[in-house]
Amino acid sequence: MLQKDSLFRRNDSFFRSSPPLPPAPATAGPGAQPAAEPAQPVVEKGEERKESKLIVGPDIKMKGVEVADCDTLVVEGRIEATLDSRVLQIAPNGTFCGTVAVDTAEIHGKLEGDLTVRKQLVIHATGKVSGKIRYAKIKVEEGAELAGEISMMERGAQSVQGVAVKRTGT
Repeated sequence: MLQKDSLFRRNDSFFRSSPPLPPAPATAGPGAQPAAEPAQPVVEKGEERKESKLIVGPDIKMKGVEVADCDTLVVEGRIEATLDSRVLQIAPNGTFCGTVAVDTAEIHGKLEGDLTVRKQLVIHATGKVSGKIRYAKIKVEEGAELAGEISMMERGAQSVQGVAVKRTGT
């Protein structure tokens, strides 16, 4: 018979931290220079921070979340959320349901809900977008589907209400 303790017992010594290494010996002598300190990264005021990116992988489902402080969201699975970001990318098998406000959006998959794109919206041939869509610039590839309340964000642009557009190859 197997003993449960022996199967699942871990060696705690593996998890203990090793003692710190002793400092390197300093060279002594008339022309000896002091030991150099390790270089610390210097962050200047004008330097940008590292881009934050969230990837919702295939077969992942997220529901009822608010995504904030994210530079780029990549959706390969399904997400129901509220998003305010710089970039939204939806993969061919990805689905986003909810409210989106982004600078740029690149849609290969499906988006349902309120979409506001401050700079450029690109809907690829495999993309399907439905809901209330507002954009500054738009590019719709042949074969893409676009349906709902669609309006341009610039002054003087007219809102197209309740329009369903399906582009197909001819």
